[in-house]
Amino acid sequence: MPRYLASRLLQAILTTFGVMTIVFFVMRLSGDPVLLLVPEGATREHIDALRRELGFDQPIWRQYLTFLAGLLRFELGVSVVQRVPAWDILASRIPYTLALAGAALVVAIGLGVPAGVIMAVWRGRWFERPIAAIVVAGQSMPTFLTGILMIMLFAVTLRWLPSSGVDGPQSVIMPAIALGMLSMSTFARMARIAVVDELGKDYVRAGLARGLSPGKVVTRHVLRNASIPVVTIAALEIGNLLAGAIIVETVFAWPGIGQLAIQAIQSRDFLVVQAIVLFVSLVYVAVNLAADLLYAGIDPRIRFGRS
Repeated sequence: MPRYLASRLLQAILTTFGVMTIVFFVMRLSGDPVLLLVPEGATREHIDALRRELGFDQPIWRQYLTFLAGLLRFELGVSVVQRVPAWDILASRIPYTLALAGAALVVAIGLGVPAGVIMAVWRGRWFERPIAAIVVAGQSMPTFLTGILMIMLFAVTLRWLPSSGVDGPQSVIMPAIALGMLSMSTFARMARIAVVDELGKDYVRAGLARGLSPGKVVTRHVLRNASIPVVTIAALEIGNLLAGAIIVETVFAWPGIGQLAIQAIQSRDFLVVQAIVLFVSLVYVAVNLAADLLYAGIDPRIRFGRS
């Protein structure tokens, strides 16, 4: 167990370091942020003074070392646009994105897993087709199109829900559904494949031969064994939800880190972009590590000593 944890933590640190290094250099190759910050007609002296103030006059390798030293002190730097700590800006947006991603994950799992189980256990029945059609539609429609159609129906036509912004708990309903539909289809397909695979194994036939009802076999044994790939998908989908939040937050004017990322990229606010990438990377790595640890609780056959 300790060796397994140490191995996974080392992989997490190396992954995060690699991501931050790539983002650091790619963002600086995109252009000079100082030229975006100075007013039109600014003199060369003014531009050079601002460049020295922000530290962009240093060689890129020195900027990189300064960046790494700040990370060791848990400092993410100061926004070159708003002139406040990048962490303060990010922290004000994190709760909105976490609320949206959490609600979307509830939608994805709450609809996708039952749909997959129903299609697997009662495959071939008449009600499998409409469920399969919904799953395919959720997988095929782009997130932004789902969001726009929902706004037109529920906000403009029916006037049941607010079209954008944050105006109470009802404001998260449409963004969460739009963000969670694609993941719902993924969960449904994975759950169906896993349950169908388990239903064909010997222990299912043995349980039925001993007189257990099909419902008990499915709920007590099949679902437990079929949950391992679903847990794996859940870990991956959390990262996808955070990435997909950029589009959804733009469509619904949701004040999360996705919208902040678009604004920071447009203004070349490097330090804010780095802070966002660091946060998303840490969440993604932490969730995958948690999923690895959950495997042993679900399936005792998994040995932590093997990485």
